[in-house]
Amino acid sequence: MKKTSIRKLTVAAVLVAVGVALSPFSIPVGASKCFPVQAAVNVIAAILLGPVYSVCMAFVTALLRVIFGTGSVLAFPGSMCGALICALIYLKTKNVWLTYLGELFGTGIVGALLAYPVAKLFIPSSAAVIYTYIIPFLISTLGGVVIAAVIVTALQKTKALDKIKNTLNS
Repeated sequence: MKKTSIRKLTVAAVLVAVGVALSPFSIPVGASKCFPVQAAVNVIAAILLGPVYSVCMAFVTALLRVIFGTGSVLAFPGSMCGALICALIYLKTKNVWLTYLGELFGTGIVGALLAYPVAKLFIPSSAAVIYTYIIPFLISTLGGVVIAAVIVTALQKTKALDKIKNTLNS
């Protein structure tokens, strides 16, 4: 395995650990457990790791949260859509502001809309309508994007972000 792959896998594992460790701080809204930290780690993964690692990190985090009982099955569509869309946007544009918007759209809109069929399939007692999750997912994601923006801005100002990216890609 190449050094780059091991480094990216290590960063992804750290982001999973952060997501799982902080998952008790979710906000229950109906059948979902809104979790702003997931949006923050999605953005950081998008910037540092790219789409494949970001989506895998989101999947593993969601899976562990469900296993430990700190997340619901709705974590899968929300986190994975957000991770994919914001990572693809960052890959194409290298613009962090568009990446933040990508996370908001990916988790808050696309993930929320995909949460509806997941809720119907896995949570039969939920009386969800298709737009049930958009507002809570958007609010949660906005909180996570603000957290990510603070972290990314601090890393940019100290030039640490470029150093981390260079280390991961060398």
